[in-house]
Amino acid sequence: MQYLGVNFDIKHVPELDPGFIPFGVWVNSYLEGAKQPIAIAVERNEGQVSVRRTFIHGTPEMAEADYRYVERVVKFLLWSIGGFKVTVCGCSQLTQRLQKAYTADGERAFDYDFFQKLYERELTIIDLPLEQCPQSNEAPKPIGGHLDGCRIGFDAGGSDRKVSAVIDGEVVYSEEVVWHPKKNPDPNYQYQGILDSFRTAASKMPRVDAIGVSSAGTFIGNAPMISSIFYCVPRDRWDEVKTVFDRAAAEIGDVPCVVANDGDVSALAGAMGMGCGKIMGLAMGTSEAVGYVDADKNVLGWITELAFAPVDLSEDAMQDEWSTDFGVGCKYFSQDSVNKLAPRAGIELDENLTPAEKLKVVQALMAQDDERAAKVFRDIGKYLAYTVVLYDRFYDIEHLMLLGRVMSGKGGDLILETCNAVLADEYPALAKKVNVMLPDEKTRRVGQSAAAASLPALR
Repeated sequence: MQYLGVNFDIKHVPELDPGFIPFGVWVNSYLEGAKQPIAIAVERNEGQVSVRRTFIHGTPEMAEADYRYVERVVKFLLWSIGGFKVTVCGCSQLTQRLQKAYTADGERAFDYDFFQKLYERELTIIDLPLEQCPQSNEAPKPIGGHLDGCRIGFDAGGSDRKVSAVIDGEVVYSEEVVWHPKKNPDPNYQYQGILDSFRTAASKMPRVDAIGVSSAGTFIGNAPMISSIFYCVPRDRWDEVKTVFDRAAAEIGDVPCVVANDGDVSALAGAMGMGCGKIMGLAMGTSEAVGYVDADKNVLGWITELAFAPVDLSEDAMQDEWSTDFGVGCKYFSQDSVNKLAPRAGIELDENLTPAEKLKVVQALMAQDDERAAKVFRDIGKYLAYTVVLYDRFYDIEHLMLLGRVMSGKGGDLILETCNAVLADEYPALAKKVNVMLPDEKTRRVGQSAAAASLPALR
């Protein structure tokens, strides 16, 4: 196969998506002939800077391949690390194209707007010579694992909220409550739901020593800056959103409260269950949710919003309606991927069904060993294997833990089986390094809300 003058091979082409161009595989081939050094530095809050050094070809005939590579890497870095300043060092022509793309009316207008809202300052693309590249300044931080005392653990999901009362690491009470935060523009709705769950858990313990929260979104401190559970809340009421968890916690008492991204809490649950680090948790549900803890069970201070990071370079890839980009992770590792592939396999889905209901239809067929459904889940397994090649470039992964409703039942088993088979066949060294797995029983017992309870250290 060839793309932009770069030849690459994949042995296990997705049957229902033969045009799939895995970014990670293409990058491996692209870099074989790239000799001109460049560097990309991404600065985020608290003066943290991540630097990635790489190469381009720097020749006229490879100009488009060079731009595609740098543009996709910058996009991946933004959505994995987060940042408000991207400094590209050593390739002025490419940087000037990026500067035009990352504007309010440019090709990457969504990304420009997102990071401006996240950090409350303009996203800028800076051009510098290679020798003036900023210095790296990373600041990994420990996350959770505290079991002492009486704790509340809360998991704010998009369709239900879960809360646990935990005493010295043992769950003494838990409940799930259906709610509809994505449809409510008044943040008082979310606040009252959070407070109600906190009070319920508090009533099951003699006291409350700490509160930990797992929630979809990106956070600075405990403040949600972007979050799907506040999807409909207008920006002029966002000051109420930023304080929602702290205000609810204050109603319970003067106790430490820590809020973390739900993907990172999933990875923490894995670390607590398996007793090790270098874990990426990847949940395939309504969207793709990812978290990571390093060898020391620290979080990197990265946003790891890989739902919007590129995985497929195909010009015909499915478009993400929200970000308007093509080939990003949420269309490959979520219920959208199942619903995209099912009609190609000959499965008719009623358009009046919700995406979650469509997924259940395909899963029901898979439970009956329907070969059409098997093709769908097998192809997602192929997507995943080739994306492990990509993710391993940016994260040091030894355990990739697969979660979410797409991974339930026979379909999830087939995704896992296919992914591992493709890796073993084409990337045996990577297959030995990365253990792609479902959560073990101990990790399942830890659970998301119970892991969230371990987030704060006691005063």
